[in-house]
Amino acid sequence: MVAPAQGVSLDFEGERPRKADVAPGTLAIRPANVEWHASWDGATECIVVGHSTESIIELAGHEFDRPDVELEPTRMTLDRAALQVAKMIRTELNNPDYSNELYLDSLITVLGIHVLRNYSSVRKPVKRGKAGLTPVAASRIRDYIHEHFLDKLTTAELAKICGLSPGHFTQAFIRTFGLPPYRYVLERRLDFAEKLLTTTDMPMTDVAFLSGFSSQSHLSNLMRTSRNKTPSQLRKPSRPQR
Repeated sequence: MVAPAQGVSLDFEGERPRKADVAPGTLAIRPANVEWHASWDGATECIVVGHSTESIIELAGHEFDRPDVELEPTRMTLDRAALQVAKMIRTELNNPDYSNELYLDSLITVLGIHVLRNYSSVRKPVKRGKAGLTPVAASRIRDYIHEHFLDKLTTAELAKICGLSPGHFTQAFIRTFGLPPYRYVLERRLDFAEKLLTTTDMPMTDVAFLSGFSSQSHLSNLMRTSRNKTPSQLRKPSRPQR
């Protein structure tokens, strides 16, 4: 829940429903194959995230070195950390002209890891790694991103290339490159868009699409916020606009 809600009821597999008013940050978890029923008395605002069984197994394998981890049914509990991630997910979903799919994927991955660490049959304390990527891993991931930055990348995919868990990978990547993975990919896409804008007469809508952006406005907004200029400013005055 990212806003207060009144009269929320949640019961697992035939439990007696119990209503309660809940605060922002109230979290509920339904493991696979567990039936539940939820209702509420009025308008509410929440973020619903679904992980496939395969995704949970893969995350658990990285985090605990074992795939036989089961999520615990959690009716309603206050979780401030989950609330912060949910708010960031909401911001991305509400601003499609500024959104970044790799950033959104990383937030969903972070939330999945948080749930596994705190609401599963196997729990472990968070270990804060201090090392960056090895030179070999840094070179490998740099080459991969530069070759595939126009593709739809995921945190799990990039972490696998480096042989790391998604959570460890993100921190190690930041320590090595000074940017989170989603930002590094965004900069490569903006570089490519600038090259097309300054060396071709390609319509701006085509430039946006070929550079990995959902629309011309998506490209314009991200270029303005990231580089303080617009696609139109990069075009020479004599270059025809299409």
